[in-house]
Amino acid sequence: MKDFFNGIADLFVNVLFAPFDALRALELENWFSANIFSWIFIAIGFVAMVYWMLELKKYDANGEEDKSISSHSFL
Repeated sequence: MKDFFNGIADLFVNVLFAPFDALRALELENWFSANIFSWIFIAIGFVAMVYWMLELKKYDANGEEDKSISSHSFL
């Protein structure tokens, strides 16, 4: 059983975490390159925010939203 858990530890440390070790080594040479995934996620978030704002503007311009004071008839 001990070999099984050591095998799992070896898989994670030597195989699955290898890209993270490469990024850690790259960070010492070039900070911007090492954080490329962060830059990509920031860009995706910015594009999604712009898209969402344009969609909100489109629906606001159509006048589809009910802007009455009470949203339910029982109020």
